[in-house]
Amino acid sequence: MARQFRKLVLWIALAAAVLGLVALFVTPWPSVLVIRAIFDRGAAEASAKLEKHVPSGIRVARNIQYISSDPDAKIDIIHPPAGTAMGPTIIWVHGGGFISGRRRDVENYAMVLAGQGFAIVNVDYTIAPEARYPKPVQQVIAALSFVSQEGTRLGIDPTRLILAGDSAGAQIAAQAANLVTAPDYARQVGISANIQPKQLRGVILFCGPYDLNLMGHGWFMRTTTWAYSGSRNHENDRSFQLMSVAKYVTPAFPPALISAGNGDPLLPHSVALENALRAHNVTVDALYFPDHEPALGHEYQFDLDAEPGREALRRAAAFARKIGQI
Repeated sequence: MARQFRKLVLWIALAAAVLGLVALFVTPWPSVLVIRAIFDRGAAEASAKLEKHVPSGIRVARNIQYISSDPDAKIDIIHPPAGTAMGPTIIWVHGGGFISGRRRDVENYAMVLAGQGFAIVNVDYTIAPEARYPKPVQQVIAALSFVSQEGTRLGIDPTRLILAGDSAGAQIAAQAANLVTAPDYARQVGISANIQPKQLRGVILFCGPYDLNLMGHGWFMRTTTWAYSGSRNHENDRSFQLMSVAKYVTPAFPPALISAGNGDPLLPHSVALENALRAHNVTVDALYFPDHEPALGHEYQFDLDAEPGREALRRAAAFARKIGQI
């Protein structure tokens, strides 16, 4: 019996070693599934905490297809209570490290933001490795085009658009904004935006990654970049390097609210993007909480039970109102 047990332990150890080698050298899938499970649980917990903050009277139109041939290309449109003075339309791109997440993860937060007087377009896109870069960017650009063309019919203002996002969604939103406003960059990426730059009034970016050189080489970062790029050696992929949007912004980039917690490992990305935009004289509203204790982690803005999250919501709403009037 003892001998059989030892053999079983040996086989388990061998199987674990093989799976480890597969995860390191063959496919990112094993690591993706682990990260996805962790992120999905965290997103569900954050969403549940936001339920009590959702105002009454919010109206939601769900499952609107923005690309007819793409089953992942759906949006929900969240309207403020009837009779509310309407501000600009905020198009929100969810996070999840490019390998997890769905629009329902941020629905409660989008409802809270809608309660401030905005129509929110909550966008889904295909996550990696099911899709590789730049498909999510293409999808978000298509969602922008759809809102621009169909907004009036859908009861939202297509002339005053704000792109917003959290984490990976912030990167996608920032890259989409650069595609809209920088034709040379759009040609390099190979994605054209079918809206006028003047329609895009600004961006709201929470906790995003904007420079691949700042990503680090830990297990999580290696997994996400491998899954999203399709290559373990993405450093040699020039087209993938174009996602480092902080290196490619121009003076035409729209006004930006940029924020990250002081304990967020992606904070240097926000600072890098802020500095790049300021160097081009782009209007930036930055929110970092440098002295906050305890340090604020990744996606701090979703915690509306804490003052920093409430301050981030106030700043985002004030920023959106201001640039919506320009």
